[in-house]
Amino acid sequence: MSKNGGINRSGSDLLDAFAETVLRWPERAAIESPEHTLSYQQLALSAQRLADRLGGRPGPVAVSAGHRPDTVVALLGILMAGGAYVPLDPGFPVERQQRMVEAAGCRLLAGRGAGAQADQLGLPYLELDDEPAAGTATAVAPGDPAYVLFTSGSTGQPKPVVTPRRAISAAVGSLRDLFEVGPDDRVLQFASLNWDTCFEEILPTLTAGGRLVFDPEAHSASFARLLRMVERRGITVLDLPTAFWHELVLHLTEDGEGAELPPSIRLVVIGGEAANPARLADWSRLKSSSRIRLLNTYGCTETTLITHAVDLLGPRTRQPGRVWDPTERAPIGRALPHVDELLTSDGELLIGGPAVATGYPGLPEATAERFVLRDGQRWFRTGDRAARDQDGVLTPLGRLDHEVKIRGIRVDPAEVEAGLGTHPGVGAAAVTATTLAGRAALVAYVVPRTGGPDPALATELLLYLRERLPGHLVPSRIAVVPDLVRTASGKVDRAASHHLHSTAPR
Repeated sequence: MSKNGGINRSGSDLLDAFAETVLRWPERAAIESPEHTLSYQQLALSAQRLADRLGGRPGPVAVSAGHRPDTVVALLGILMAGGAYVPLDPGFPVERQQRMVEAAGCRLLAGRGAGAQADQLGLPYLELDDEPAAGTATAVAPGDPAYVLFTSGSTGQPKPVVTPRRAISAAVGSLRDLFEVGPDDRVLQFASLNWDTCFEEILPTLTAGGRLVFDPEAHSASFARLLRMVERRGITVLDLPTAFWHELVLHLTEDGEGAELPPSIRLVVIGGEAANPARLADWSRLKSSSRIRLLNTYGCTETTLITHAVDLLGPRTRQPGRVWDPTERAPIGRALPHVDELLTSDGELLIGGPAVATGYPGLPEATAERFVLRDGQRWFRTGDRAARDQDGVLTPLGRLDHEVKIRGIRVDPAEVEAGLGTHPGVGAAAVTATTLAGRAALVAYVVPRTGGPDPALATELLLYLRERLPGHLVPSRIAVVPDLVRTASGKVDRAASHHLHSTAPR
């Protein structure tokens, strides 16, 4: 077991660091977007206005979370009021949003131009405005909820995770040091504002005097446009899902000799799933690979952002110009200063320390299964197996359970199976992950409730799921099959069913 001393294990609140930054650099640009730029003072006043209107301790507050500076204002304003931020993607199916609101206990939705979304959800609506701020302060405690996010669960319902203020405060303190972020940095806001990765971009930047940059070109589905924007905006830090980074590397290597990242970039952070050694080898052959830090990271929603990290390539490594061996598995690194770690006898990685989440509200059995006590300390069971080398660096060895990563988001296939099971035409379903076109994807095998295989059922089911589930839970492929493989105890064997039907002649 490793116990790290150090950064903010129980110390000051995240907003203390933000307030200090505002006092130090009030006129410095905090958020830049094509529409306007907010200084640190303007951002703080906008957040305070919302906090004043919310009143002290408003509880969980839903936010219409899109790639807009207003979403960051709402996040900070809710934290200032002592509430809990609950992001809702307006693109999610309404039924899904309603279940999230109910599970989190939201009684209000805040945003700008989101009145229709509030009406759909049956929530009172608070529009962000520009009224003067009174500056009312709310006392907060380290154990108060900071935000509620949702992970995939076997019940078919979104599973809420409550993260306390002590957790996000501790994590952000470590990440500022890990990223070496400062006033000269321009950090691209790339991640969905509905997932915790966005906090890695937003909070270290805004508590260190850096500039957070919003630009729709980041989501244009064109690498050429993305890279031109990065160069034009002078972006210094990119935080990317590993799956997206894989595709970026392919773009750079297939674009002919001389393709490189813009010179402004000093740090690329990747995480969400294992880095492909072949893509690491490709990246290491780029001329810019020796000057750009490539930082591999690991963490879970329940352990608050990043818990482990390691520089794979670049100036912080022993050999900045090395060529990566395409057969060498990428490590996930060492625990950050605020993190305790424990490897069990079967290699499962357990995480302890101040950044462990409160649990799954309303789900006591699930909470007891994953949040455990050992020798008087509370730990989160990650379900990931790992091995430690002689330098203390961890390397992943796969999952102990059936969960998979899709687009860097942890998915329980049972939730997708539960969604399929609500369709009247489905008798049984098995969902698993496979590799399609070089990326992880879900595939589903469905047995009709009555009659023989119906080719039209697969198309119908895809439309059915898209109306009810977020995109990362919708299979890339659905096959209608006569039966599924079952274990001796009668349970569906996902792996065997996939092997049988994926290799069957068509």
